[in-house]
Amino acid sequence: MLAVIIPALIGAPEVVHAASAIDKNYVRSLAAPRKTILVVEYFDGAQTSVGRKGYATSRGFQAVSPTDIKVDDRTQLHLYGLEPCQGEMVNAKEGFAGSCADFARQQLAVLMKSPKVLYCRAFVSEQNAPVQDVTCYGYYNFPRSLDTVDSLEEQLLSVGALKLAKKADGSVMRPDLAAAEKIGRGGFGMWADPRVQGQ
Repeated sequence: MLAVIIPALIGAPEVVHAASAIDKNYVRSLAAPRKTILVVEYFDGAQTSVGRKGYATSRGFQAVSPTDIKVDDRTQLHLYGLEPCQGEMVNAKEGFAGSCADFARQQLAVLMKSPKVLYCRAFVSEQNAPVQDVTCYGYYNFPRSLDTVDSLEEQLLSVGALKLAKKADGSVMRPDLAAAEKIGRGGFGMWADPRVQGQ
């Protein structure tokens, strides 16, 4: 059952910048035993934090499309500026043959399996939208083996699950993620299929 979290948000930084590096220690501090915590922080045009919403679930959050995460029956989060390739793809090394959308959704579902915390940022105009454009980070902790806070978008791009979406003028919508896509284009995921390389 989802529940809005109030105590976990107390003590968070009052002013942060949307384009600045996240405070990984703050993200780690949101973790709670036997729960997956999701916090969306909203920013105004001056890049000032003006609000937060928090959720907790014992069941985790679900990938409902290649780029969308279901929060509850009224809200989905959309990873802004990313998209799957078009049509079908084959990656023999990973044992996948099927639609680009299915591959991307599977990879997002993998990232949704085990985060302790999902921390997302959005503009304040998204605050009450049923589908909110966001950028997200996941905190993953496996004792004695892994303790990391990673960008979901960077992970999905670098494994070739998604690619950068483009504006009408041909420029990418998220130039800040170009380096991650370059890693994926090295032959991972969708980029292992020559048909996709021309897209």
